[in-house]
Order: sequence, then C-alpha cells, then structure tokens
Amino acid sequence: MGRVFEVSAVDGTSLRAWTNEGTGIPVVISNGLGASQTAWPTIAAPDSGFRVVTWNHRGLGGSERPARAEAIRVQDFAADLGAVMTSADMERALVVGWSFGVNAAFEFALREPDRTAGLLAVAGVPGGSLRAMYGPMQMPRTHREPAGQISAQLLPVTGPWLTMFAALMSSRYPAEPSQAHAIAQEAAQVPAVRSMLGEFAAHDWEWYSRLAVALGEHPPMDVASTSFPVTFLGGRQDSVTASEDIQAVAATIQGAQVRILPGATHLLPLKFPVLMLEELRKLARRSDLA
Repeated sequence: MGRVFEVSAVDGTSLRAWTNEGTGIPVVISNGLGASQTAWPTIAAPDSGFRVVTWNHRGLGGSERPARAEAIRVQDFAADLGAVMTSADMERALVVGWSFGVNAAFEFALREPDRTAGLLAVAGVPGGSLRAMYGPMQMPRTHREPAGQISAQLLPVTGPWLTMFAALMSSRYPAEPSQAHAIAQEAAQVPAVRSMLGEFAAHDWEWYSRLAVALGEHPPMDVASTSFPVTFLGGRQDSVTASEDIQAVAATIQGAQVRILPGATHLLPLKFPVLMLEELRKLARRSDLA
C-alpha cells in the first residue's frame, strides 16, 4: 500500500521515501529513528484525509549512507525533510515528529516557517533529547544525559535484544483498562507492531548507534518564537522522553496545546493510532490549510 520513491538530498545522498498517495492536506512525517510509515497505521492510511510523505533515515531502510560520515546531524535530517517535501511538490505542510524526529521537525520548522503550517510533536522535545530520558525512573537529572549517551553507544549489543523483548511483549499491547474510556477502546494494532519490529530487527545496529549518538548531541532549541500551531503529545510512563520535559517546552510556546496520556509509554503512534489521527485533524483545523 502506498508508493516508494527516491529523493536526492541536498548533499546528494539517495533517500528512500514513501507516500500514501492519498488526497487532502499535505503531511510530512519526521519519524522516530529507524521507523517507517508502519508506525502510523491511521495517519498513513490512504483514506486518512491527508496526503502523507515520509522517508527512511540515512543508512537505514534502503536509504544511502552519506558520503561524508559526519553528515548525520539533526540539521542533515531537517534538510532531508525539506528535500522530501520538495520532491513531493509540497509547498507547505503539517509536520509530524516522533521521538528524535521531533528534533528534525522543529529544526526544519524554525528554518522554514513559511513551509510549516503546523507541527504535531509526539513523545519528543526540540533538542536535548538525552536530558529528557529516564524520567519515570526517578533518575537525577544530572545523570540522564550521560546515561543516555551510554545507552546509545551500547545499541550494537542491546538493540537486537530489545527488539526481541518487544516482540515477546506485543501480546500485551492493548490499552490498559484503567485508562479513560476513549483511550481504552484503541485497537491493539499488533500487526503494525510486529511489522515495525521486523524492520528494526533488520537494522545495522552499529550504524544505528552512530546515528543515535549524533542525534543525541543536538542541544535544546529555543522555540518560543514559534508562530504556527503546535500540539505536543506525551506518555506519563515514557522512559525515553519525560512528560514533564514535554510540558516545560510546550509552556514556552504561545498557544501550544499539550496532552499527556496516563499509563502511556514511548510507542504512542502504535498504541494510540486513532488518537493520533484525531489530534492531527484538530491541528489541521487550527492551521490555515483547513
């Protein structure tokens, strides 16, 4: 479903991109590191009401590694986002970011606000991502960034095991019954979870680790001047991006909306796909593209 196409990045790196070939408001997804459109089963559906494009990150999922080894910064990912939009003939779009993808989404949006109609930031913050890790574990804030750096460096060893663990846990994926009724009725989306885990199992974890380390060096951004509508979504039990950090950033942007889901972890797009689509529709209504 959908169509794969090739995009030449600003530096000549060949990127593998994807479109749902849908009709409606244009949307570009700046995904979590190594994720694909399978992480967004409702938004990426051809009948979602949005024309969606996304791409696989440098060196992952069929995209080339850059000729310059150091061209794996958030700024490079933001430039890739713009190249994908241009290739898809999108002058302006809603930008959706997840996890590390939120960094690239904001980096692009602040560089090219005229091309950004609105931004949906899911389980991520604009820079300083490693400082936002391990919140629910009550780790002292001074220890979080060093611990995040070590975690990223150990991914060549831990990545495959984490993928296997997540696969074993997929049968427990339905929403917790203690959550609000609307959230509890979300589909389990087990096929989508398994598809994404299969993609992750195929990654070169040495290269993935290099990307994670480089992206983790992206410093916190000053986003207070943001003029387009922004919505932040987070999970109360997210150990990758602490919900209090998301709320703190949202408080700096005039008019930004924030929603923290109780009991939710980092895989918000997969665990709450209907809610993701609802929140994107709300953002679209706040934009000038509606």
